[in-house]
Amino acid sequence: MNARVLAHSGRGRARRAANGSAAEGAARAGLTARGVIYLLVGLLALRIAFGTGNRQADRGGALAELADKPFGAGLLWALGAGLVGMALWRLSEAVFGATGKDGHTARKRLPAAARCVFYAVVAYSVLAFAAGSKGSGSSDRQSRDVTAEVLEMPAGRWIVGAAGAAIAVAGVVIAVQALRRSYHKKLKLGALSPRARRLVDVTGVGGGTARGLVFAAAGAFAVRAAVDYDPDRAKGLDDTLRSFADTLLGPWLLVCVAAGLVLFGVFSFALARWRRV
Repeated sequence: MNARVLAHSGRGRARRAANGSAAEGAARAGLTARGVIYLLVGLLALRIAFGTGNRQADRGGALAELADKPFGAGLLWALGAGLVGMALWRLSEAVFGATGKDGHTARKRLPAAARCVFYAVVAYSVLAFAAGSKGSGSSDRQSRDVTAEVLEMPAGRWIVGAAGAAIAVAGVVIAVQALRRSYHKKLKLGALSPRARRLVDVTGVGGGTARGLVFAAAGAFAVRAAVDYDPDRAKGLDDTLRSFADTLLGPWLLVCVAAGLVLFGVFSFALARWRRV
């Protein structure tokens, strides 16, 4: 009995620690780091839209842009550390549950685990870049290479198609949730002044809609690659963004999407300040 009580007490202390100041600091650092990346990618995409950009509008381009700034190396290490914090925060949500009445359900824990893996990979790539590694190339080449490898697997076309469809659906969900202002449930709304709330809503709706549109487009390209059995149809973030300039609206749709990504970067900063963790 005593051993059982001690074990339960130990789990309780671990849960409180995971949901305490350490987890909160990791979450806010991670959201800030995410905001920096989206802000830089959006600015790079704006340069492309206006014909003045010569860098990829993806994470690699954002890191290269940051490296060129004063104290760039230190900024890269800080960015990587922030993303490690994001991964650890999502890990704590997967293990101990997230905030909210349904935070301990599998419906919340499984996505948190997936986000933990994703941000761990992103953090590793950023830290590797800070350490001097140039990585495996642009997001476009990575996307084509991975798609080509999967297409050669048994049922590869189905795997690529299903993954692309899932990404496209996720993009639609992200956009719809942004338009419905579902993020209000995660915010300390009482702590926001009227001006701050307007800022959050403008950046949350505009940024979330643009982010969802990018996800949906990237997923659609993956589905097209599966249907055509052509890995060159798959597009990374840079090519996906550039494709918006090939529509009937020309570069102005790319301008709108790029501006939306900048807004999402600002929204991430707002979450770092006012999100409930």
